[in-house]
Amino acid sequence: MGRMNQPSQMGTPWVATRVVIAEDGVLLREGLARLLTDAGFEVVAGVGDGPSLIQAIEEHQPDVAIVDVRMPPGYRDEGLRAALEARRRVPTCAVMVLSQYVEERYASELLESARGGIGYLLKDRVADVGEFVAAVRQVATGGTALDPEVVAQLIARRRHTARLDMLTEREREVLALMAGGRSNSAIAERLVISDGAVEKHVSNIFAKLSLPPIESDHRRVLAVLAYLHGSD
Repeated sequence: MGRMNQPSQMGTPWVATRVVIAEDGVLLREGLARLLTDAGFEVVAGVGDGPSLIQAIEEHQPDVAIVDVRMPPGYRDEGLRAALEARRRVPTCAVMVLSQYVEERYASELLESARGGIGYLLKDRVADVGEFVAAVRQVATGGTALDPEVVAQLIARRRHTARLDMLTEREREVLALMAGGRSNSAIAERLVISDGAVEKHVSNIFAKLSLPPIESDHRRVLAVLAYLHGSD
């Protein structure tokens, strides 16, 4: 399928975000396709296994792939491993993992490969269609959207690193919300604190994780990665 172009109100062609869906459950796959199409996305392919995902991404060069972790034939981590391979082959393709499970090893590898455009949401915790669509858009345009529960599970094995010990409990809360893609104002609303307090916590996090203000780096993503992996 080609891109669907529509004239915008300003006369500039509008280009739909192109999506590949990898989900072995046919009803869920078709439901996601309908939901995203109704929201203005262009679903260029829907597949049910890892090799088909890689093939579809290479063929269609989508903006984002929505991927389940457990797919045929083994129903373990085939989807996530295929997404990693596809991202190596087509680096411009963002990846949104939508799964019932947190697969720690490959989730960590996916985050470590971050050039922007990474998401990991748990199916059972997606309660609002609008928020899900917004998260897909955010990831497709190079952003990050991580479920706080995913972050919690990934850091559970790393709580005793020196870097983690440097962060206060409040700073951990702020960082977990940052990982979920929330802005400073959204974090302030969630924690019932002022915007200024959030800015101070974020600055402290960057300082403790040794992230200098380099314009070319996405420090919020780097902070999350450093937190998750406890790198030196």
